[in-house]
Amino acid sequence: MLDEVMLAVNVALATGRPLLLRGDPGSGKSSLAPYIARRRGWRYYEHVITSRTRATDLLWTYDHVRRLSDAQVRAPGESLADHRYVTPGPLWWAFAPGSAARSGEAARSGPRHSRREDPFREINDTRSPHHAVVLIDEIDKAEPDMPNSLLVPLGSNEFTVADTGEQIRKERSPGETRSAENRHLIIITTNEERELPQAFLRRCVVAWLPQPDSGRLVRIAQEHFTHYDEGFTESDRELAEMLAEELSRARSTAKKQGLRAPSTAEFLDAFRACRSIGISPADERWEMLKRLVLLKPQQPDE
Repeated sequence: MLDEVMLAVNVALATGRPLLLRGDPGSGKSSLAPYIARRRGWRYYEHVITSRTRATDLLWTYDHVRRLSDAQVRAPGESLADHRYVTPGPLWWAFAPGSAARSGEAARSGPRHSRREDPFREINDTRSPHHAVVLIDEIDKAEPDMPNSLLVPLGSNEFTVADTGEQIRKERSPGETRSAENRHLIIITTNEERELPQAFLRRCVVAWLPQPDSGRLVRIAQEHFTHYDEGFTESDRELAEMLAEELSRARSTAKKQGLRAPSTAEFLDAFRACRSIGISPADERWEMLKRLVLLKPQQPDE
């Protein structure tokens, strides 16, 4: 099944379509985007959707409050440049990082302090300036018409900043063609909490991400702790294998008790806690840790 997901990634790149990832909560949907970005050496951006998110939040935001405050204290005859109150969103940074880094007229005149900083600069500084992966997480939490509002910018890789009239277009590297390798990858996740518009679904490559089995959980732990922690030893592998089996049993228990099944993130929490404290499933403290991290009675299945 993982081969099918990777094929879906390549199809999304080849067609220039967003990749919509479906699957149960905890199946690792949100982890795929940073994984692809890391493996390809592409820049990475993300935005977690809420019920208040508008489509424009992924493109830009405009600070009306700060502009109003500045208007009240400005000197007579002083004008307020609208571009100073615009903050680029993740899609702007992905499509046109050069434009996103400039802050209007002051930046074009050259001062260093006038340039905006990449919000993910710590990981993006050493990555390709011409390619990016964007995660739009949990789009089903948005208002019903929000996904359709993204169709034009996602399809054309361009948009107009309504507050300034600035036209944002995908920046191309010298000699760049329209081949698949020059496209950005937009990954969108849904937890199926709300039905998505058919027009939106028609314009996506859609893949189902299953719950990871024991072998994949161990590989996830190895990848995660190799890149984000202090490494992954052979004893860590043995612990991860034991915890993966325990997670499988915990999921069965959760289903019988009407609880939410533990997720991949909670598996990683259990692994981190066991490694740090020195607990294994054979330890008498394991049942207590399992209740703290994997089986949470206060979170009934909805």
